[in-house]
Amino acid sequence: MTEHLTTATIEADPVVPVIHITRDFRATPAQVIRAHVDPELFTQWVGPNYRTVTIDHWDARTGGSWRYFNSGDHDQQAFRGCFHEVSDNRVVQTFTWEGMPESVALETLIVTDLGDGWTRLHAASLTDSFESRDGWLASGMEIGVNDGYAKLDELLTR
Repeated sequence: MTEHLTTATIEADPVVPVIHITRDFRATPAQVIRAHVDPELFTQWVGPNYRTVTIDHWDARTGGSWRYFNSGDHDQQAFRGCFHEVSDNRVVQTFTWEGMPESVALETLIVTDLGDGWTRLHAASLTDSFESRDGWLASGMEIGVNDGYAKLDELLTR
């Protein structure tokens, strides 16, 4: 029996300023990709439990762009980017927190069919510097990643 990663592994690459995130889902690759590109699904799972996501605009196609707001009790953050590739097993996009618009990450998400109803998601976020990467890691991002993926688990079972 294969052991599945039901909590995300978040690792910093020692050579390149990239963050690797790996997580398994009991779903098809198509379902996992759809949850990342369908705005109605995306807003239901992304981010920490104590925040709400609202789409400003969303054009999930190769060459499209996106922007959303992430709101809590006392603040609102805006994020934006461009979809460079949207395919059946891969999404490549830029990611910018508007609080630091000069810092743009290139994110590549790849899904792999593990068989027996499981899919592995691997995301790589290439930042502009080791300082930026380490800032992301120190920000508590693992809370948002793991809260979000737990919500995505629930969404995929419905």
